[in-house]
This record gives sequence, C-alpha cells and structure tokens, in this order.
Amino acid sequence: MKAKLFYAAAAVTTYALLLSAPLAAQWVNFKTPGIPRTPNGKPDLSAPLPRTADGKPDLSGIWRAPGGSPYLRNIAVDLKPGEVLPSAQALYEQHVLDLGADSPRAHCLPDPPPYYHLAGMSRIVQTPAVTVIINEGISNSDVHRTIFTDGRELPDPEEMNPAWLGHSVGHWEGDTLVVTTAGFNDRSWLDFVGHPHSESLRTTERFHRRDFGHMDFEMTLEDPKTFTRPITFKADKTLVADTELLETICEYEQHATHLVGGNRFRLTPEKLAKYAGTYEFAPGREAVVTVDGELLVLRLSATGDVEPLAAQSETSFIAALFGDQVEFVKDSSGSITGFTLRTGTGTGLGNRPLSEQKAVRKRGAPEAGIK
Repeated sequence: MKAKLFYAAAAVTTYALLLSAPLAAQWVNFKTPGIPRTPNGKPDLSAPLPRTADGKPDLSGIWRAPGGSPYLRNIAVDLKPGEVLPSAQALYEQHVLDLGADSPRAHCLPDPPPYYHLAGMSRIVQTPAVTVIINEGISNSDVHRTIFTDGRELPDPEEMNPAWLGHSVGHWEGDTLVVTTAGFNDRSWLDFVGHPHSESLRTTERFHRRDFGHMDFEMTLEDPKTFTRPITFKADKTLVADTELLETICEYEQHATHLVGGNRFRLTPEKLAKYAGTYEFAPGREAVVTVDGELLVLRLSATGDVEPLAAQSETSFIAALFGDQVEFVKDSSGSITGFTLRTGTGTGLGNRPLSEQKAVRKRGAPEAGIK
C-alpha cells in the first residue's frame, strides 16, 4: 500500500541540508575583517571574546547551530505522559495523523521558534539599544528578530499584536544576554512533528559567548495552556567566518498539490499495544516503541530521536513530515517479531528479542506499552 505523504517539506529540507554547506561558500576569496587567525590563516575560534565599547561581550557575527538535536523534530522528547495537556495532545495527534499537511512549513510560513537555534545559520548584529538576529532560511523564507536592549519592558499582553516570532526584550546578567519573548500567535508549531502552543507561550533565551568562536545557548519554553512544566534545551553555536548568508524564498505553489495528508486509517490504542516493546538493531542500538493515544512513538537510542508514527495499515506506519517509514513484521501466529525502518539515509531492521516475543504471546496485548 503506497502511503500518501506530505512530500514538500521533507524533500526541501533534505535538499537544503545537503546543499547548505557548499552554497554558503560565496565570496570564497574574501576574508571576514577583524577575525583573529592562526599562523596558517584559519580563524582562531579559541581567541578571547571581543567586547563592545561599553564592556559587554560582542555577540555579532554569523553563527551556526549545532544540528542533530532530537528537539528539532520533537520538542517534547523529555516530557512524560500527561505533561502535554489533553487539548494540546489531541491537536498534536491530529497533526501527526495528517502527516504534517497543515504544518506552517508546508504553507511557506515561519518554522518553529526553537528551530532557528537548532539548525542552519544566523547573523547577530548588536548595538547598545537593539540586537537583530537574521536567520538564513532552509526551506522557508528568511526571517529576522528585533531584540530591544534599551531598558524597556515587554508590553502588557493585551497590547501586543500576536506575531510568529513574538516580541523580545533583553538585558545583561554579567556576560550573558538574557532575552524574554512573548506575544506569539498560536499558529506556529514548536517542532516538526506538530506540538502546538497557545498565545500564552513565553520563552527565555540565554546567550553567552565564552570565547571568540563559541557561544553557549539555552532556551526555556513555558506555556501553561499546553504543558504542565517548562521545557529547556541547549544548542551551543559556532562562529562561521569568511562566508555570508544566502537569500531563501519559499514557493508554496510548487508543492501545494502534494499536501494530501493521511489516509484516515486508524488503530485503537488497544490494537496498537501489540506493537509496543523493545527492538534491537545491533548490540547496544535499540529502539523502543510505545503507544500514545492513536499513535505509536518510536524512540531511537542511537540518536535520541523520538518520532510519532501514524498508522497507514495494520503493519505500515509513517513519521509525519519527514516521511520515515516503519514496516512491522508478523510471524505465522500474527505476533510482531520486528520491523524495518526506512529513512532518507538508509534502511535498518529491528528485531524483537525472542524472550519478549514469547512474553507477548503469553499475555496477549502488552497493556504496559500504552502511555
């Protein structure tokens, strides 16, 4: 059975990640002024951090996010069952079951606010009164933020016009720039699997440039209408010299016909329970499958990724947006013995240990696997 996928974002993202490094190398013979260098001419990223005329650390420059963070796909990787409030959980499950067809990225709208710290590059321009962050687009158009550092406070919530990236003010705590942002609209997602947020979302970012080429970054998200506790992640950044940001324009009409969503196939939590358990790819490389409402959740120990899966048939499941596919294998008795995982980078076979297969046959559906 061929599943209907939302191809646009997955294809564009993969293409952009493959090409972002070489494409960024424009003005290849131009050396960024003011960069300390080693004897061989390379940027000396361990040199002392620069400071502004008023003694503050100068955060200016082009910075690359670390990439590879599990929070990029799923901001809730650290949350326990019940820490996503029921209304937000229901909306999140619907986004997954629709395979991301209604995601903001699918419609050329801004990416999740945490995304710009987890992937790609951004330029920081710092002045005493305002700091501007210009984010290089990956599949969507470039976006920018203005952070006021002139002593003003955030306006009253009722006075802020809801915005995709909110409204930001910053202040210094020693050598750390602390940025508070509120006034978000509720149309953006917090990740690519579809966790929503309300207009009560409030974020706190901490920028600490520890030397010339390395910046410690931490972000905390608080939304009492979506989560029962704050979410905090780190995404340290590295200075990129001798390059410039590229313009990115999103052309929605090229992909609109592919926004077909899911196939409306559903399995109840009770039926999904038989897939729950531990699967082994190789010694020390395991995958754990649990049940979350009408979804299966795949946790990969090797990468830390947590991917919700939407059922497309009794054995076929798909991860929303990125299109990773899981095909479960049954034996002659109908018991699940393993699965094949197909991603954009390869295929892997996860086998269920024989001891667990026997236990499942003995007790029937493993209710303990339901979240």
